[in-house]
Amino acid sequence: MRAGSLATPPCSEVVSWVVMGESIAVSQEQIDAFAALYPMNARPVQPLHRRFILMRQ
Repeated sequence: MRAGSLATPPCSEVVSWVVMGESIAVSQEQIDAFAALYPMNARPVQPLHRRFILMRQ
């Protein structure tokens, strides 16, 4: 688990997030249902400042 910020403006709320090791498949119907519930599921690109990105392989 890592600390981060909420994915929608103002992008300042602190949340914990987890990146799973394996991807899953979703149908177009599931994507459409999600988009209907969360029409603004985006955030503007943010500068890194003192944050860093960890990548596991």
